[in-house]
Amino acid sequence: MGTAEQQPHRITMTRAARRILDAAERLFYERGIHAVGVDLIAAEAGVTKKTLYDRFGSKERIVVEYLADRDARWRAFLAHYLDDHLDAAHATPQAHVLAVFDASRAWSVEHGSKGCSMVNAHAEISDPAHPAHPVIAGQKEWMLALFIRLARDIAPHDSDRLGRTLMLLHEGALVAHGLNTFPDPIAHAREQAEALLQAPQGRP
Repeated sequence: MGTAEQQPHRITMTRAARRILDAAERLFYERGIHAVGVDLIAAEAGVTKKTLYDRFGSKERIVVEYLADRDARWRAFLAHYLDDHLDAAHATPQAHVLAVFDASRAWSVEHGSKGCSMVNAHAEISDPAHPAHPVIAGQKEWMLALFIRLARDIAPHDSDRLGRTLMLLHEGALVAHGLNTFPDPIAHAREQAEALLQAPQGRP
């Protein structure tokens, strides 16, 4: 399910670095990136600021690692979910698409009470020159490529359009989930995706 987008060079995780990153992830996701400083991250991780800078060099680098780590865990979660919940020999192309929505719902229950970390980060980091921006954009490019690839088995001559539509349903549901706009938006998006996929060649 991968694409050719560039992944950032990752920092080797010592035990101290892992504690710092775990603390930063919790704080960034709960409070926002700009609202959290290195003093708080160091205190929550139980390390000195010197150790923090020795391991990461800057807050910007911690942000990159936070987003890259979360992206990697989502991709692994999705792969394992599909392996565990789909019968590879008998699953239809439509079932593969719907399983992505199911996986997102399961992930959001466990890891995503405030919505998509990439969308949330982009609200604070819109400058393409920021080192974390390629991680945010790359994750969404990967998801679009995934939906387009899955759509090829359903509408081979219209896979780009169908993949983009599925992507919009998926991403809109994640935003609505984070905002708590209405109950269970990912399940609603799944229902709409299923109706779309039941139409001839994925057309409404």
